[in-house]
Amino acid sequence: MTDRIGTTLNRRDMLKLMGAGAAALALPGFAAAGAAKTFPSHRPPPARRKFTSAAVEAEIVRVQARIGDPELAWMFGNCYPNTLDTTVQMDTLHGKPDTFVITGDIDAMWLRDSSAQVWPYLPLAAKDESLRRLYRGLIHRHVACIAIDPYANAFLPDPRGKTTLSWAQHDLTDMRPGVAERKWEIDSLCWTIRIAHGYWKATGDRAPFDDDWRAAMHLVLATFRAQQRKHGPGPYRFQRASAVPTDTVPLDGYGNPAKPVGMIFSMFRPSDDACIYPLFVPANAFAVVSLRQLAEMSRALHGDAAFAADCEALAAEVQAALGKHAVMTEAGADFWAYEVDGYGNQLFMDDANVPSLLSLPYLGFCARDDARYRRTRARAWGERNPYFFRGRAAEGIGGPHEGLRMVWPMSLMMRALTTDDAGEIRQCLHWLKTTHAGTGFMHEAFDQDDPAKFTRPWFAWANSLFGELIVDLADRHPEMLR
Repeated sequence: MTDRIGTTLNRRDMLKLMGAGAAALALPGFAAAGAAKTFPSHRPPPARRKFTSAAVEAEIVRVQARIGDPELAWMFGNCYPNTLDTTVQMDTLHGKPDTFVITGDIDAMWLRDSSAQVWPYLPLAAKDESLRRLYRGLIHRHVACIAIDPYANAFLPDPRGKTTLSWAQHDLTDMRPGVAERKWEIDSLCWTIRIAHGYWKATGDRAPFDDDWRAAMHLVLATFRAQQRKHGPGPYRFQRASAVPTDTVPLDGYGNPAKPVGMIFSMFRPSDDACIYPLFVPANAFAVVSLRQLAEMSRALHGDAAFAADCEALAAEVQAALGKHAVMTEAGADFWAYEVDGYGNQLFMDDANVPSLLSLPYLGFCARDDARYRRTRARAWGERNPYFFRGRAAEGIGGPHEGLRMVWPMSLMMRALTTDDAGEIRQCLHWLKTTHAGTGFMHEAFDQDDPAKFTRPWFAWANSLFGELIVDLADRHPEMLR
């Protein structure tokens, strides 16, 4: 997810990063009231964009017309197409369409990020063949990655290549060709199901769901079953020589002790930080949703009732285990833990990366107004969460990945996506607009008191999520953008 290098860029640096000549692309009419200020587009020039979709371009125009604030409209125009503009590589692999999506400033593809980065364009895919080609290619690439190693989180463009990530060069694990990093995170496989299911629902296209996809999904289920660890620790272990404790896994690479209670073990969180207790609650909740989506697809696309039933059985088992072991109680009120070990030990915190406790309704695990979720949400967005930070610039959730005081814009977007409260939404939009440090893009994290101190100037997932939020508000709460 990150090379852990903090970066502070001025506006000129950002323009150089996003493409020479970008400053000339002014957005007509985006001038502050009573002032001469305009907001030049920070997109690469059309000839330098990696991928172009007519439907996406039309959506930008549609949504910007609904935004009353010129700066917010400008930010949307920069962020929403950023994944397509800068991170998509189209080709063929094994005779099939291939789409490789890098994270931005890291030249590798995370299963999680690549899925999340293109998620906002799904509503447009039915009317744009170029987008359908992109999604077919990404689904095929995910299948190829899972076939290489279902335990890996990140992959290389060349399925035969050796990792180019400096921090992963000497990891003690079963590193295979094509793998960029091999951190076992439940959510990596869940995201591949989520994007496949979302694409199928949006388009009805059956083309990507061939025998190779079916084989990969069987491997996903087998991996989840193995990591319930009912019959021993399973085949995965991971260690890294690092000064950063969250980059490695204790006890010979198998993780801290946990009881096999039906939940799936995860060695790492979606931040790529090691779990303290291996029964990571948000990812198990995500798995419940994903397994049921996979069952639905297997029945509808392949008539595979037996496999669908296996998926549903695991989903039910995980959900029951969550209810039994992952619920905390204080002063008579129950809420979700973040990690547990099955022995009765429970950790409460939240991290900005998705899946998180804050994101449970976004992922489809519960409704926004679910009582237990509301209690969990209130604790996550407050002093009960050690990674909640409040400063002069903003307040929000971060995580150990970038350390204390660092608010992740993704948490602000997720808070707005999981509420209908007008005050919360307006406050999140205000913070997002006032903490981009003049760049017009979202970042990984920024200092709670000084947004000019930020990490990752080119982080496409955050840009996509911001675009998704603005589109969501334009349709769900248009009054918030006027």
